[in-house]
Amino acid sequence: MSEFLSPVKTILFNHKIKFGVFFIVLMLWLFCLPNNLFQDPTSTVVDSSEGSLIGARIADDGQWRFPQMDSVPERFKQSILFFEDEYFYQHPGFNPISIFKAIGHNLTKDSRRGGSTITQQVIRLSRKNKRRTYWEKLIEVFMATRLELRYSKEDILTLYASHTPYGGNVVGLETAAWRYFGIPAHELSWGQSAALAVLPNAPALIFPGRNEQAFLDKRNRLLKKLWEKEIIDETTYELAIAEPLPQKPFPLPDVAPHLTERIRNEHPGQRVTTSLQRPLQQRLNLLAERHYRQLQSNEIHNLAILVLDVETRKVLGYVGNSPSDETHANYVDIITKKRSTGSTLKPFLFASLLDEGQLLPHSLVEDVPTVINGYNPQNFDLKHVGAIPASKALSRSLNVPAVRLLREYGLQKFYNKLHKMKMESLDKPSSHYGLSLILGGAESSLWEVTSTYASMASSLNYFLTHSSTYRNREFTEATYLQNETKDFGKEQFDPLVFGAGSIYSTFQSMYEVNRPEGDENWQFFDSSQPIAWKTGTSFGFKDAWAVGVTPKYAIGVWAGNADGEGRPGLTGITAAAPLLFDVLDALPQSGWFQEPFDDLVELEVCAQSGFRASVYCDDVKKEWVPTHGSRSGPCPYHQQVFLDASEQYRVNSECYPLKDMVAKNWLVLPPILEYYYASSNPNYKPLPPYMEGCSALENNLMEFIYPKKNEVVLLPKDLGTKKSEIVLKLAHQQSNTIMYWYLDELFVGKTENFHELVLPVEPGEYMLTAVDNQGNRIQQVVKVRSASGE
Repeated sequence: MSEFLSPVKTILFNHKIKFGVFFIVLMLWLFCLPNNLFQDPTSTVVDSSEGSLIGARIADDGQWRFPQMDSVPERFKQSILFFEDEYFYQHPGFNPISIFKAIGHNLTKDSRRGGSTITQQVIRLSRKNKRRTYWEKLIEVFMATRLELRYSKEDILTLYASHTPYGGNVVGLETAAWRYFGIPAHELSWGQSAALAVLPNAPALIFPGRNEQAFLDKRNRLLKKLWEKEIIDETTYELAIAEPLPQKPFPLPDVAPHLTERIRNEHPGQRVTTSLQRPLQQRLNLLAERHYRQLQSNEIHNLAILVLDVETRKVLGYVGNSPSDETHANYVDIITKKRSTGSTLKPFLFASLLDEGQLLPHSLVEDVPTVINGYNPQNFDLKHVGAIPASKALSRSLNVPAVRLLREYGLQKFYNKLHKMKMESLDKPSSHYGLSLILGGAESSLWEVTSTYASMASSLNYFLTHSSTYRNREFTEATYLQNETKDFGKEQFDPLVFGAGSIYSTFQSMYEVNRPEGDENWQFFDSSQPIAWKTGTSFGFKDAWAVGVTPKYAIGVWAGNADGEGRPGLTGITAAAPLLFDVLDALPQSGWFQEPFDDLVELEVCAQSGFRASVYCDDVKKEWVPTHGSRSGPCPYHQQVFLDASEQYRVNSECYPLKDMVAKNWLVLPPILEYYYASSNPNYKPLPPYMEGCSALENNLMEFIYPKKNEVVLLPKDLGTKKSEIVLKLAHQQSNTIMYWYLDELFVGKTENFHELVLPVEPGEYMLTAVDNQGNRIQQVVKVRSASGE
């Protein structure tokens, strides 16, 4: 029995060994391929929204290797199949006949012949082209059969086309198409496809001026084969062989270099389809170059342009800097860098005041010399108009009214609102910025500011088209990714930041601004696009801004020097606004915003003051104002006065018969407002003087212009004299008055009509008193300090 079992055991043992070997080989075969066949770094490739290449950056290993293709163009597919592997769709990864022919050829002849299939070549490429030995060939065959099981034939062709070297540091068909022909792979002709099909077989052929005949012969033999196999007709063949060979590599497109570099940092090694519109981007590049040449004459070397789609918040145009040079930091992407905001935040304050009913669009606001805790804001022209409609104060970008309105609204309250608008660049406490926040005391980027303007426009558009509702995530930053859909949140009836009525009123005020010099009458031309726009200029003339919105587009422009050097004439209106309007002209027409009547209320308004009409307003008109405008107070400046029968003098019951008095409604501004307002408004009628014998009973007849209350007067450094002169100014409501001036009860002089007194003083603290010829007086403490610190 044992003699019988022994052979059986031997047979079973041998079968176990064979099975074990088979199992091991099977396992090796199943797991011989890595999860990622190719792990080489790839170039960062950027496409426009139309799918055309607009920029690329080389891979980390110094190779131009585009990310893997999605598919192989038909012309190249036919070319590579008939050149490399005619039976590609029939074999299981290797072709025995080709292998045996290659072995026979190599053993009997001096030249070398390969028998590798496309699948084997993919394996060889993934193994970094190891030395060609028979053992290596066996490994390639082994792995090629596994590759055929994992991937479809089309996928294998795509792997081959994406990772094949094409000479120099060019890897992959798509890269080669751009480098050698300046076009995408799917646009390659038959001649170009055939040239690239033979090139991986001998990449050294691609050298201008050398090996051209050998290259030409190989390409033409392939084309002839395609003709003989009836893949192409005779005419196509003749046209293809007449095509020139590739010469010196083309530079890759670089239409939006700063965006491409930004994507290289944020999405390295990926192919990114952006929302950029290539024709618009090219137009913006030309505009940027033209304006750069103009600004360069004033030593202004940098600028930036950003164009957004209001509805989707996608980037349509992106010029990160001017075409200057490295000396002037042309490589810096200005769009993402924080700069002083200038006056670009003023519309947000204006809208806030309108939204809460603290202001009506055309209410008079104060524009007089102002000192607040030592802070002395100045208008750009260093002048004052006394009182001006709020809409004009915004459109003319007056600084003093803006600071006074911010103090009235509340600095912290406004700061919190800016954060609701996702202005994350304001990363310090509100006290750090102070009231200068509204004049450029904060920093933000063109990216953030333009996105915020776009969000305001989008909020208004959504209210108008979606049953008077808002979205709770409306204020969202822009995106340059074509496939990214922004989440603007859920619908709600309450506005997140501003109501539609306040946004519309703000835009309307910004729309009515005159355009740059030479185009003042733009609103009368049908070809002009309406736009709500705002300029900004930072302290020291370092930053010039112009930002505008239409129902479809938001445009942001910045001009200046990247190193922060200020230049005379570097202002928003002169350096940035002209470029803004050239960009606007390059965009399709987009109309104007509709009035959001659901968030407006019709109100009787005083025509002269812009406030809600009081009983003393004679000239009343109806206006549509934001809903909460009905909360605003009545006109504070109109009052009833009593005149004599000739209406030349004011009178009262103490000096004139009641039956002969004439009652008149009159616009009466406080003295200091009247002082400046009358000089810039010739139609303004000051109050008539009191009739002789009648006393002025009302208060606030006069007010100091300079020095203001709590203001410290600084004297220049000692120039050899003990005393320096200061100028005292006062506004009085009545004409033909005489003012008597006292310093610490010591009479120092008198003035008539024009009340300005030059007085020599020493540093110290004084009580300044002024008394008019009617006995009315005004006084305040004056602090005088030396600039040397004494």
